[in-house]
Amino acid sequence: MAFSMSVILVFSMLFSAPLCYSHYLYPQFYDHSCPKAQEIVQSVVAKAVATEARMAASLLRLHFHDCFVKGCDASLLLDSTGTIISEKRSNPNSNSVRGFDVIDEIKSAIEKECPYTVSCADILALAARDSTVLAGGPSWEVPLGRRDSTGASLSGSNNNIPAPNNTLQTIITKFKLQGLDTVDLVALSGSHTIGLSRCTSFRQRLYSQTGNGQPDYTLYQSYAAQLRSSCPRSGGDNNLFPLDFVTPTKFDNDYFKNIIEAKGLLSSDQILFTKGEKTMKLVKTYAENNELFVNQFAKSMIKMGNISPLTGSGGEIRKNCRRINTY
Repeated sequence: MAFSMSVILVFSMLFSAPLCYSHYLYPQFYDHSCPKAQEIVQSVVAKAVATEARMAASLLRLHFHDCFVKGCDASLLLDSTGTIISEKRSNPNSNSVRGFDVIDEIKSAIEKECPYTVSCADILALAARDSTVLAGGPSWEVPLGRRDSTGASLSGSNNNIPAPNNTLQTIITKFKLQGLDTVDLVALSGSHTIGLSRCTSFRQRLYSQTGNGQPDYTLYQSYAAQLRSSCPRSGGDNNLFPLDFVTPTKFDNDYFKNIIEAKGLLSSDQILFTKGEKTMKLVKTYAENNELFVNQFAKSMIKMGNISPLTGSGGEIRKNCRRINTY
């Protein structure tokens, strides 16, 4: 009996094991050099999300927008200087990405505990995981050991981050260039189960998506009418709307259910169901099974966090996440 139970346990561990970690990144990286690092991140994130529920989605998005440009290296956090043009100025980020003050607060607290030890890139990865958990989503062990870049890429930010009006093939290609497949694409799109989007990101769906002045009929028309009341043809660009109008602050699979009902807010959400057979099947699968969705989301987040990390002697450990160190 003991033997058979051991066999069952081994097989259970094999089939439930998370995605393999990068050779250079591992969850215990700071266990000796800064054992309170994860506790500090979790504490500051919890305070920020308690103050403003939207912050969970904002911090999750920071990690995503960072990793898709030059890898997960905290290049997004750098402000402009005489030699650096900040990625914050790019089209996907300008007047959109937020949460930098929370990252600053985390970094300041960690620097007091263990100076020049924990990278801003790792803080972003941990904050994204903690935000997901606080919104009711899955947890995962975050592989750590990233270092921070000493430069940014405005062009990379403009070109590599998927946009709300991109075609499905363009989005698939942008994910593929980062080593992420279609399963990762659909699962990570599920992060839109929380957070808000600006009117300017989906206005074309309400009025002239087809190019002939007609509304986008892949959007449920009574839902579209509700959106038009606060998202006019002109003006109101920064008016905010929940990406998941059913449970906007809860991490669940309602996002996928909404898409099936033609109530995906962004074009990039809806086309997962209307423009691709494989993505449509995945949307249906996750809509029917929340556990499958959250499990895959955790695996895909680990995979995304492994995009081209700087390790070893690469990059640096910034003292201030907004600027490179000066020696």
